[in-house]
Amino acid sequence: MTPELVRRMSAPVPRYTSYPTAPHFSAQVGAMEFGEGLRSLSPSQALSLYVHIPFCAQMCWYCGCNTKATRNTETIETYFQHLTTEILMVAALVPGDKPVAHIHWGGGSPNSLSADQIRRLGQTLHASFGIGAETEFAVEIDPRWLNSDQMAAFADIGVNRASIGVQDFNPRVQTAINRVQSVEMTERAVNGMRAAGVKGVNIDLVYGLPHQTEDSVANTIEEVIRLSPDRIALFGYAHLPSRAKHQTMIDETTLPGTMERYRQSRRAEQLLTDAGYVTVGLDHFAKPGDSLASGEIKRNFQGYTTDTAEALIGMGASSISQLPTGYYQNAVARADYERRVADTGLATVKGILLSDDDRMRARVIERLMCEFEFSKSSLQSAFGALAQPVIDKAEELVAADEEGLVERTADGFRVTELGQPFVRAIASCFDAYLGKGNSTFSAGV
Repeated sequence: MTPELVRRMSAPVPRYTSYPTAPHFSAQVGAMEFGEGLRSLSPSQALSLYVHIPFCAQMCWYCGCNTKATRNTETIETYFQHLTTEILMVAALVPGDKPVAHIHWGGGSPNSLSADQIRRLGQTLHASFGIGAETEFAVEIDPRWLNSDQMAAFADIGVNRASIGVQDFNPRVQTAINRVQSVEMTERAVNGMRAAGVKGVNIDLVYGLPHQTEDSVANTIEEVIRLSPDRIALFGYAHLPSRAKHQTMIDETTLPGTMERYRQSRRAEQLLTDAGYVTVGLDHFAKPGDSLASGEIKRNFQGYTTDTAEALIGMGASSISQLPTGYYQNAVARADYERRVADTGLATVKGILLSDDDRMRARVIERLMCEFEFSKSSLQSAFGALAQPVIDKAEELVAADEEGLVERTADGFRVTELGQPFVRAIASCFDAYLGKGNSTFSAGV
């Protein structure tokens, strides 16, 4: 792989956890449109729920999430009360039995909640929606602030998957990102959650962090393999200090360059596949027996998932809902979120209503991100003549490709094995919004 090709394909592009992407949401879409979208759902339609907890005990300097560092119990309880109000309002607007296929609590750190708050929030969700034993219920965990009471509370409300943040085990890297977390501390969290009854364990890693090298990433991967998680997410660090001000605490001179980032990601993938993990999409890995490795996958705001629900309802500050009608995002600032919930029960401040062209391009981009290919005939069957510009673009890309990154198939377009590390850049060629506005994105590799 030539450095020139890697640099060219590493240009900043969206991560494509949605299409259209969030920078193109408009304030013309608000709570009224969100309410209409909820009421229009089929009574039997399976739902996915996302709940955002925007607190951490300590701010990690690499973080790009919407979160605030606090240990103030009154601040957290006030937010908790407003979140409960929003959940009840949303549930009242959704018709029917509200069957739930998937739940994800993210942040921040959901374990910034006390054990009592975890149970109360779980009880509110169970009372408001159709949650059963078959529902996948995942939470993100920061091992540094996890205690046995919280582990028991998570298990009591039906959590069956924990995503444990690690990022990197190298002490120098941890100091540079303000996240000091030993292997032993992480192992206690993994074993503790499993002992509490939460059998599914994911570990989240990041490459491209300050002071990281190929060898330091490899050492972290080897420790993670020893912990034997069911799934592993390996994300490239997104250094966007203009958007996340705390990232200014990171010395940019210590960040690895483009080729080093590329080598880190390739080395990590090789070690994980050698250990028996199956590569899923761009940046996830799973054991062969895990449903993520063997079933149909989708891509949403949590990354790759087996969740096939067509309606994802986000609750909490900054959360985004993905409904058949469009995307709807809540107020990001906690105070604004709480004020809006107190006023109307909903906190939507922007979004986008989907056109048929949006839906068609969203399908193409998601299939590329998940399977590295799309079918021309299925696209034409679903969207008719509207699909022709995308098919023409695919033909154009194949004709112009000199490196062997893409190819025709008997029924469409495929990203080759050589091109797969650059699938974000390739998918961006089908993005009708790219280049419009002043959006900033992370490096493509």
